[in-house]
Amino acid sequence: MPNAGKSTLVNALTGQRVSITHARAQTTRHRIMGILNGDDFQIVFSDTPGYTKPAYRLHEQMNQKVEEAIKDADILIWVVDVYEVREINPHLLKRISLFNGNLFIVLNKIDLIGQEGSVEKITEYKNSFPKAHIFPVSAANRFGLEALKETIIQHLPEHPRYFEGDDFTDRSMRFYVSEIIRRNILSYYAKEIPYAVEVVVKEYQEEPEIDKIHCDIVVSRDSQKGIILGEAGKAIKKLGIHARREIEQMTGKKVFLKLFVRVDKNWRDNSDAMKTYGYE
Repeated sequence: MPNAGKSTLVNALTGQRVSITHARAQTTRHRIMGILNGDDFQIVFSDTPGYTKPAYRLHEQMNQKVEEAIKDADILIWVVDVYEVREINPHLLKRISLFNGNLFIVLNKIDLIGQEGSVEKITEYKNSFPKAHIFPVSAANRFGLEALKETIIQHLPEHPRYFEGDDFTDRSMRFYVSEIIRRNILSYYAKEIPYAVEVVVKEYQEEPEIDKIHCDIVVSRDSQKGIILGEAGKAIKKLGIHARREIEQMTGKKVFLKLFVRVDKNWRDNSDAMKTYGYE
């Protein structure tokens, strides 16, 4: 479900910042692998977008990533925000019901509804999904995560490791730079603007003491370009400062970040644009 805390959960379970997180819905747009290695196990978490009613082709592609993840999964972890009641997408509910593997239902943000509310939610989901494993957790506070992790390990099939080495994700630094910038756009711009934006890393030049990065911020309409820039460029300057500091924390060295805003009209409904930005 959108904004249920899937990315926060994956980050907490892996101990790494696999996906960006934000209070706004639809923060995650891609399917991102988070890898947790132990002495005798490897868990590959697949963090997906939340299943949503499509308004653009972009949403259709995000939903497709959910479908792909379900098909690939040995264990399906359905994360539910128990604090905010939402209507569950009927198609998603059907896919969950038809899943042949182990179903884990993670009732997230359980700390926000109290003991009585927790018991009611657990009972509700046990009655609806009697074969599922139910886990009341608070991903943000790390409550209940150890029991969840241990049960996942117990139900893993025997298989050679999918990933070698100490990598914690299948994504590159370029990808995380674009995600950091997009997360800051979610924080500093209102209404539709963050959802109309795509961030493209055009150049990433690594030097011994500094990384030089050039990114395009792509918007859908001319009016959105002006909003991203702000009066006399103040808004994009603020965005660049905050994003640069965050990227420096990740890389461990100085970063020169150049941001350019361009218009790609209605890119969220354009197949060619979607392919260019890695969604198809």
